[in-house]
Amino acid sequence: MKKQKKIKITVVGLGYVGLANAALLAQHNNVVGVDKSAGRVKILNSNRSPIADAELGEYLKEGNLDFEATTNLSDAVDEANYVIISTPTNYDEKSNYFDTSTVEEV
Repeated sequence: MKKQKKIKITVVGLGYVGLANAALLAQHNNVVGVDKSAGRVKILNSNRSPIADAELGEYLKEGNLDFEATTNLSDAVDEANYVIISTPTNYDEKSNYFDTSTVEEV
């Protein structure tokens, strides 16, 4: 059986949702995660989790993921086959709308 070529996926926003998706996708694809926090990126690139999640921490620790983190959005999306945006969209009760400014910024 022929091995499939890995695709490049960029995940923007490495909170609970983005990081979980990045870890799952990085098992079989090349994943570049983007976050504004240089500290979070540094932790992730040392194969540790910046959030309290035992399974995620174990995945990162084992190092079997094709994953790297960066703060450089333009480089991360270069040649990406897919981009997943996982940034906050907090609900604003006053306006009765979700704040999508972080998604729009990306």
